[in-house]
Amino acid sequence: MKKKWLKMLTGTMMVASVVSLSACGAAGSPDSTPKADAKKTTSSPATADKPITLRIVWWGSQTRHEATQKVLDLYTKKHPNITFEPEFSGFDGYFQKLSTQAAAHNAADIIQMDAAYLAEYAGRGQLADLSEGVNLADVDKTLVDSGKYSGKLFAAPLGNNAMGMGYNKAVVDTLGIKGPSDGWTWDDYFQFGKDAKAKLGADKFALYNSLNDLFTYDMYQLSKGKGYSVTQDGKFNIDKDTWIEWANKNIELIKSGVTLPPDQWATDKIGDPKQDVVINGKSLIRRTYASEFPGMATNLKGAGLVTSPKGSGYLKPSMFWSVSADSKNVAESKKFIDWFINDAEAADMLGTTRGIPVSKKVLTVMEPKFSPTDKAQVDLINKTAPTAQPFNPGAVGWGNFQKDYASIVDLLSFGKSTVDKTYDEIVKKAKEYEKNASQIAK
Repeated sequence: MKKKWLKMLTGTMMVASVVSLSACGAAGSPDSTPKADAKKTTSSPATADKPITLRIVWWGSQTRHEATQKVLDLYTKKHPNITFEPEFSGFDGYFQKLSTQAAAHNAADIIQMDAAYLAEYAGRGQLADLSEGVNLADVDKTLVDSGKYSGKLFAAPLGNNAMGMGYNKAVVDTLGIKGPSDGWTWDDYFQFGKDAKAKLGADKFALYNSLNDLFTYDMYQLSKGKGYSVTQDGKFNIDKDTWIEWANKNIELIKSGVTLPPDQWATDKIGDPKQDVVINGKSLIRRTYASEFPGMATNLKGAGLVTSPKGSGYLKPSMFWSVSADSKNVAESKKFIDWFINDAEAADMLGTTRGIPVSKKVLTVMEPKFSPTDKAQVDLINKTAPTAQPFNPGAVGWGNFQKDYASIVDLLSFGKSTVDKTYDEIVKKAKEYEKNASQIAK
């Protein structure tokens, strides 16, 4: 699996080298031939046809929202009969709302999809087949295949991505301690929290809430060689001893004031300028996908990005566009997705707000323009690749387990349950999901 991902990222690694040369004036200019060719394919507006409104939903930071809206306006300018009804939000609650809409056959035409939920929606027949109508010939095959379920394409990838940790480097640099660094371990991470807390004082905190975050626990369990918390065939796989060790460590850090208290993390929303606990200064560090880093860097002066602790990093598509199976505008939705991925002018507006672009031709046009933030994303991907854990795209029937997991563990966070009882409750809830997944499979 690692070899496949490494192959996928070869082009991206080459980009990083070109970017480095570009900073010294050695790379090609933005006015190169590829850009001119791209303009030829996008400069003529489509012939006016019947008016069509496409509902489109996505999650992300304000930076992503603004860039996407500009691209939607550009598409309408080129295709006057197409207008959009956009809806965007933070990641928290996004898939809960989508689940409700899909079940009621009222989902948006175009849906930003995450790899961890793809099997859930494709397995339930809620997504349209994109095998035809979206040109992905210029996208690495391994990346394209990540959008498939049961041999059919239900999601078009939008970017390359890696899991890492974003932090407030500007503040950490003033503390006089050993800060986060590539190749560090979980022990280094916990020690960083303790060292930072000693310098910050009683009313400030170092680490973000990871106790009730299933993504972070997965990272920890991966580093122990135990795999993901849920297998791809829908089996519960949280190792009891590893989870109890993790829970006890986190409770210790909460009680000692190293980790943000539970009453202060309740409103945390990744990428939100006011509610993200690192951006608003409540915490120094959090797990961060490469594609989320531009939002952090835009809103936090002096943001830094490092690899996940050793053994816990993985690569994944940053996100996808999918089309609802209930859409009355499947053909037009596919045309938009095709354009979104392959149009150089659109890509220039989007930058890396959805990760490193997947089209190799578009990437060639964009590479001379990469900012330090863009380069940080490429760097994280390249550093994660050699030891990346295989990515688990999730299992049918488990789409809401992350939310239920958080609700159960929150009782432990607030001191209203014990570690052993909490684990038992997680197992009890997981059995319900296993049963549900089995019924769907039938």
